[in-house]
Amino acid sequence: MKRLPVVFLLLAATGCATAVPKSSAPAVELHGHQFSTELATDDASRERGLMMRTELAADHSMLFVFPDTQPRWFWMKNTLIPLDILYFDADRKLVSMQLDVPPCKADPCPSYPSDAPARYVLELPAGTARRIGVEQGDELTVDGDIGAVH
Repeated sequence: MKRLPVVFLLLAATGCATAVPKSSAPAVELHGHQFSTELATDDASRERGLMMRTELAADHSMLFVFPDTQPRWFWMKNTLIPLDILYFDADRKLVSMQLDVPPCKADPCPSYPSDAPARYVLELPAGTARRIGVEQGDELTVDGDIGAVH
């Protein structure tokens, strides 16, 4: 008689575990490596970027999504951590890289341009692109909903 409640509890717990929806947090995959990502899809979030952050976890990134494809350039104003800045075209193929970009210590801050028009820009902790072997032409895969881009 005492076994029935234990079996019932186990079945109920198993049922609850399978009912939990998959996380909708976006992630990206590049060169066989997955990174959780924050999205910057409007002017305000793209302008703010990773400013004032003191760290970026090794498995984390920020994906900037633009409504059009054109030459891009980023700067490190108020960005406190070094980054790899990767530029992707409309097909999410890597077209340009700026690696180990240092924080800007004083104005005027230099800008770091793409070598080709880009629609997506991925920022990773500095050194990540070399460590995982990223190469020109690599495809960026986005897992999750990007949502509206303004």
